Amino acid sequence: MITRRRFAGVSLAAAAAFSVRPLRARAAAPSAERLDLKIISPQAEYYHGWPTLGRRANGELVVVWSGRRQEHVCPFGTVEMMVSRDDGDSWTWPRTVHESAIDDRDAGFLETAEGTLLVTSFSSLAYAPRVAEGGDRAGDARWQAAHRRLPDDAAREAELGCWGFRSTDGGLTFSERIDTVVNSPHGPCQLRDGRLLYAGKQLWTADRRIGVAESVDDGLTWSWLAGIPTRDGDHEREYHELHAVECPSGRIVAHIRNHNQTDHREVLQTESADGGKSWSVPRPIGVWGLPSALLLLRDGRLLMSYGHRRAPFGNQARISEDEGESWSDPIVISDDGVSGDLGYPTTVELDDGTLVSVWYERLADSPRAQLRQARWRLG
Repeated sequence: MITRRRFAGVSLAAAAAFSVRPLRARAAAPSAERLDLKIISPQAEYYHGWPTLGRRANGELVVVWSGRRQEHVCPFGTVEMMVSRDDGDSWTWPRTVHESAIDDRDAGFLETAEGTLLVTSFSSLAYAPRVAEGGDRAGDARWQAAHRRLPDDAAREAELGCWGFRSTDGGLTFSERIDTVVNSPHGPCQLRDGRLLYAGKQLWTADRRIGVAESVDDGLTWSWLAGIPTRDGDHEREYHELHAVECPSGRIVAHIRNHNQTDHREVLQTESADGGKSWSVPRPIGVWGLPSALLLLRDGRLLMSYGHRRAPFGNQARISEDEGESWSDPIVISDDGVSGDLGYPTTVELDDGTLVSVWYERLADSPRAQLRQARWRLG
């Protein structure tokens, strides 16, 4: 068992002080009105997965995702991007940001204070058992051809990694891949001191630590900053898909997808009061759903949005008015899903206070998941 004592740079005293704070009573959900709900992906022949929506300083909306897929797990995934210049009324045709010779999954997005667009992803061989002898795709020529883009297993394994791609020209071109040290679906956040902070997981290492990496050069290079401790009885291998945000006070809140037996599939929350150098022991916040994406609203409140993969299938959001000390009852963004193959919603705030959320979802009339968008407003 890897315990918090194994993590360098974690202040155990600070973690203990955080961990004894009780969760405050939940507030009623604020009223909300959904303004519209629609599919925004124009390529129904593909399976779309795990998007991230961002809003640029110039008002453009950018959505990135794992696209050109056939199924949830397959060898065809690429990193795709669309742009909206009218607050989500319409979207450009998808363009490919990155295509490796194995599966490219979960895409995150951030525009930095310098105006750099940073897209994140990770590469995977999860599909490989399906094309091996005895696998359900062993006789599929298309899958086999995709798998053989590289000559052997060693070459394929060399492609595994957690990657970032930078654009300094507004998305016209992107850099070669950059090792971001950790990965999580929705990518890093930026702190007020200018650093980029990436709460995530080391995917292709022996111990698969969870923690935070940082970049002090606008995403050009990344280094490990600090680990996040585990609760007693938990294993960090069962912590997944983190996301973090900095609050107005400077406190950093991060959410974790938890697959440990205790509070299984609930959101765990950890906090840092020293710029990400140490973190509290994660605690449950009473939210069943996965994973959570965090947004700081202009009025200082926090918004979390997450997939709800049991009836009613859909996507939900909650509000915190006290920097994560407590969270409201759920706000329903959508509740018409047909299965748990949906979620990963991210949300942005428009100039007039309207909120836009985008997620992926397998619909009733097709096995190929699409991107859906809701525009909604808090009362």
